[in-house]
Amino acid sequence: MKIFNKWDPEEIEVADLSIKRYFNLRPMLVMHTGGRHAKQQFRKSEQHIVERLINKMMQKEANTGKKMKTYKIVEEAFDIIHQRTKENPLTVLARAISNSGPREEVVRLKYGGITVPKAVDTAPQRRVDMALMFITTGAQRSAFKSKRSVASCLADEIIATSKGDVRSFAMNRKDSVERVAKAAR
Repeated sequence: MKIFNKWDPEEIEVADLSIKRYFNLRPMLVMHTGGRHAKQQFRKSEQHIVERLINKMMQKEANTGKKMKTYKIVEEAFDIIHQRTKENPLTVLARAISNSGPREEVVRLKYGGITVPKAVDTAPQRRVDMALMFITTGAQRSAFKSKRSVASCLADEIIATSKGDVRSFAMNRKDSVERVAKAAR
């Protein structure tokens, strides 16, 4: 069974071992679980990674609640990624997520009346969530008031992030989060 009847998830290998468990690539016929994974804590890692990307794209103003519209945007973005890189778009997405997920972030601890920032390691599931959020936010910001479509902006963001390009929004946000964490050590 192939994703969007085009891309085979069997040939994908996630290089980052820490997020491999939270990167579900099991074949699915339809990318719609209907909120089945919302009630238990770690069940969202059972959701297909492409469906999680679709759901993150649905969270902002223009696509709120429009799953089929977002589904078509992601499918078109995967086609653009394949045209530009000649690779399986799921491989490019896996590299982008592992590149843009911050490894360290800051929490605020209160000692008496004083708030002290402290650097902590980021949990793998949170790394995947933050990477997806950074990628979709970057795509939506670059498409806002632009002549380019959201699908091409999403494809550009995923390709740039998979290459580790600092000009991409996701890599820029990851670097800023890790820079703040490094200062709080």
